[in-house]
Amino acid sequence: MEIQSVKQRFDIVGHSPLLNRAIDIAVQVAPTNISVLINGESGVGKESIPKIIHQYSQRKHGPYIAVNCGAIPEGTIDSELFGHEKGSFTGATDARKGYFEEANGGTIFLDEVAELPLGTQVRLLRVLETGEYIKVGSSKVQKTNVRVVAATNVDFSDAIRLNKFREDLYYRLNQVPIFMPALRDRREDVVLLFRKFAADFAEKYKMPSLQLSPDSALVLTNYSWPGNVRQLKNITEQMSVLEQERVIEGSTLQYYLPHEDFGNKGMTVTQGAGAPSNFSEREILYKVLFDMKNDLNDLKSLVLSMMQNGHLETNEENEELFRKVFTPSGAPTTNHTPTHYTGTNAVIQLPGAGANPHASGHTIVEESLSLTHSEKELIVKALKKHRNKRKFAAEELGISERTLYRKIKEYGITKA
Repeated sequence: MEIQSVKQRFDIVGHSPLLNRAIDIAVQVAPTNISVLINGESGVGKESIPKIIHQYSQRKHGPYIAVNCGAIPEGTIDSELFGHEKGSFTGATDARKGYFEEANGGTIFLDEVAELPLGTQVRLLRVLETGEYIKVGSSKVQKTNVRVVAATNVDFSDAIRLNKFREDLYYRLNQVPIFMPALRDRREDVVLLFRKFAADFAEKYKMPSLQLSPDSALVLTNYSWPGNVRQLKNITEQMSVLEQERVIEGSTLQYYLPHEDFGNKGMTVTQGAGAPSNFSEREILYKVLFDMKNDLNDLKSLVLSMMQNGHLETNEENEELFRKVFTPSGAPTTNHTPTHYTGTNAVIQLPGAGANPHASGHTIVEESLSLTHSEKELIVKALKKHRNKRKFAAEELGISERTLYRKIKEYGITKA
């Protein structure tokens, strides 16, 4: 039997060898009564395999029942699967058939089988081994002839190790394993699936079908698809309804693709060591900018400290650094920015501090006799202006009071 005809019958899209292998195994095992366990991530389309097995088996005229074990509360799961007798528990006003009784002669698909409680697992194991079960509230053993196909996205080795799933039941279910590949492992099928979904939604909503530009097709193919086929279908539906332009560009598609990782393999944002795994790209950018701001503040504090203590040699390179740190983009200095720095070897006058308006934005006076004379003269003027109050004179000069005291002593300045 050709795999392509199976795909057409069950509306399966894709040419991936992994997908073809899964379908091929399903068709081969269908005529038998062997139990099948389908493994694969959430959203890969595992529900198609039990339908194939049922339709190509001798039970195809019997009932087919799909049960989501994870959606049934633990307190009622036994009643749902095996039925109950009238009065067996509060609210049991009538006797009820369970799914195993309803599916007699057919196939039952147990999705998310790893979610079954341990007590229910014991009951299921008995059904698989002997075909026998007992209704809740009854002592009568009943028989059923049911083909069981189960599916899970759980790693059974971990579940067994943590005593959440019985090892004997696992081997009984896993007589024939079928693996459904994740969408990122069948990238050649992504664009085909998009076109199929786009056509379906165009017909559903009575609108033109979406088309992909070359760059959007590349984005679509390279994305990791943590939600697999289900996620691709949902995004295609969103764009079909919300986008006015029917040709989707790469930038538009990026808007619909989340960058968070939800626990599946294949992240779309590479994060540095130590970064929280749930950071989005925007949050990482904010963190980088925040760290840069802190580093800049630390640099300013360090430069100010070195300037005030006279430990910084000055040259043209350092002057340019000071100008960038204290007057970004050439902005004039504020009252909070020192306008002069008197070091041990030079005087630096920063922009906005009486600099020559025809100069290029900063003035560096090299060490010379005129330097010593000018420095001494400035100190005398500052002391005179503030009536020999060294604290205010130092603030005027943009130096520390200790540096001013040292300079007064060095130049032998008496009271102005």
